[in-house]
Amino acid sequence: MSKFTKEMVDDYADKLLIGLTDEENKMVLDEFDVIDKNLDLVTQIPNIDKVDPMTHCLDDFVYELRDDVVVESVPIKDLLRNSDETDGDEVQVPKVVG
Repeated sequence: MSKFTKEMVDDYADKLLIGLTDEENKMVLDEFDVIDKNLDLVTQIPNIDKVDPMTHCLDDFVYELRDDVVVESVPIKDLLRNSDETDGDEVQVPKVVG
């Protein structure tokens, strides 16, 4: 994978609607550089591709799937009584972006 660039970080920040200063952009790039170096170390471990992925950090982890039990839910009209403004079955909230 190619290394992150200032333009890539700025593009992602714009898509996330966050503005980054040049100093913040440099900090992000520095962090990604550290992450890339650590990932390079991991890929250098002999036979790492033959190791099975873990599903849990403890070997003796036991999980039990519970049965799906259908329960009565709270009627939507009762839930909407807690809201100040509604539009049909939806809660109206103030516009916060744009």
